[in-house]
Amino acid sequence: MRDARGNIRRPIGARLWLSGGWLTLLALAAICAPLIAPKDPLMQDLFLGRMPPFWMEGAEPGYLLGTDSLGRDVLSRILYGARLALVVALVAGTLTCVAGATLGLVSGFYRGWPDRIISRFVDIWMAFPPVLFAILLIAVLGPGLLSIIIAIVIIDWTRFARVIRAEAMSQGAMDYVASAQVAGRTRFGTMLAEILPNVLPTIVALLTLEMGIAVIVEAILSFVNLSISTDSPTWGGMISEGRTSVHQAWWVLVFPLITLFLTVLSFSQLGEGLKDRFDPVLR
Repeated sequence: MRDARGNIRRPIGARLWLSGGWLTLLALAAICAPLIAPKDPLMQDLFLGRMPPFWMEGAEPGYLLGTDSLGRDVLSRILYGARLALVVALVAGTLTCVAGATLGLVSGFYRGWPDRIISRFVDIWMAFPPVLFAILLIAVLGPGLLSIIIAIVIIDWTRFARVIRAEAMSQGAMDYVASAQVAGRTRFGTMLAEILPNVLPTIVALLTLEMGIAVIVEAILSFVNLSISTDSPTWGGMISEGRTSVHQAWWVLVFPLITLFLTVLSFSQLGEGLKDRFDPVLR
């Protein structure tokens, strides 16, 4: 199927349903974790250490995805780990989007000295390696949920600023912007009423992509024990533990890794699908 410009349109219906369905299921599982988790994620039983999943020989009833080296239920820890991952994704992603998109809009539409100041600041900020910068910030702020969110916002706002600046400059050169100003609309009103709706699909795509990146950053920090308490279930912490015992208990590594992969992929595909669906140009 081709669009009005002759380009082949990508099938976005299935992509939206699959990615949105997985994220919805994950969100419901995280919210209802205290009700549906089969075990206490912190409960240890060394006699049940490294028990295999239910379909393998030697499995223990009630431990569907097996146990880790301390006898903790893998499924319960994945469910509780989803709560932290989604909180970080939603809060850090939204704050990063608001800060970066606002600066990008102002820079791209107003041009002049605001654009010069913001652009130079973005160039300087992007010179720092993001992962090392995040680890440095967590080391200074101390481990914790708030520190992770602050670190992600401080590091990733530049991605929004640069992309939205380019989009705002492109839209600002269109005839409809000049017509709005000739009609007497203020520059600020033009930016909100004319520019913002046309860059909103790009903002949505970047927001969902940033949520996936936030999940990865939290997993990396958990992997190196710079997230929340080491006793709390996190996907990165489970992957770190599973890496050391992959030959004896592969399920401790594989199941949280698959969950992390599907979540990040779903955020990415959801953003692309929403951008294609609601892009004013395509419509």
